[in-house]
Amino acid sequence: MTPKPFSDHFKDVARQYAESRPGYPAALFDWLAAQCADRACAWDCGAGSGQASVMLARDFRRVIATDASPTQIAQARAHERVEYRVAPAEASGLPDQSVDLVAVAQALHWFDLEAFYREVRRVARPDGVFAAWTYGVMMVEGDAVDRLLRAYYHETVGPWWPAERRHVETGYRDLPFPFQPLEAPPLFLQATWDLDQMLGYLRSWSATARFMAARGFDPVAELTVGLAPAWGGAHRQRLVHWPMAVRAGRVA
Repeated sequence: MTPKPFSDHFKDVARQYAESRPGYPAALFDWLAAQCADRACAWDCGAGSGQASVMLARDFRRVIATDASPTQIAQARAHERVEYRVAPAEASGLPDQSVDLVAVAQALHWFDLEAFYREVRRVARPDGVFAAWTYGVMMVEGDAVDRLLRAYYHETVGPWWPAERRHVETGYRDLPFPFQPLEAPPLFLQATWDLDQMLGYLRSWSATARFMAARGFDPVAELTVGLAPAWGGAHRQRLVHWPMAVRAGRVA
C-alpha cells in the first residue's frame, strides 16, 4: 500500500506555532504517567516544537520527540531529557518494544493510521500505553469577541482548513482506535491572553497560512480592524478556553 504523503501544513508558520500555541494541562501528564508501569521512555510523535515533549520529561526519564517537519523540529524547546528527531510517524526508527508511552498531541489526524498503528505496536513495550489528544474550537470571554473569532474560524478561513481538521472537531471519535480503552478524566486548556497573543495564535493556524498563500494578504490584519475595539484595549486580558478530547488505551 502506498503510504500517505506528508503535507507540512506548518512549515511557513513554525516559529509562530512555537510561540503562540497554548500549553497542555499538567493534569493530563500526571494521568498519563500514572497509567504506565515504568517511565523509562516516552515517544512524543508529531511533536511539533515540543509543547508536550517537555511536559512528558517531568515524569519520564527519556523522551524521544519526532516530527516529519524539519522546520517544526528546528523550533523545538530544548530539554536535557528530550531528544528531537526528524522522522515520519509511520517510521520512527525506534527499537522494538522500547517505549512505555506513545503520545500524540494535536497530530493524530495527520497520520496514515494503519501504518502508524503498526509502528505503535512494534515500538511499545508489553502493556504499553497509547494516548492521543486534541483540542477543539476555542471559547473566548466576551460575547462580541467570541462571535468575531468564531466567524473568523468558520467563515473567513473556514474553506481553507485541511480536510483532516474535521477529526479535531469530532474529538477523534470518528477515527479507528484498536487499543484497549482507558478512560481519561475531563480535561480542558485554558489561557489568559491579551490581544497580541490572540492574534499570534490565529496566525499559527494552518488555515490562516493556506489563506495567505492563496489570497496574498493577511486575514488576521483584516480581522483586527473589528476585533481590536471589541477586545477593549491591547492590554486587556481575556480568558480563553478550549475543550479537550483524549483517546487512550493499552497497546497489548
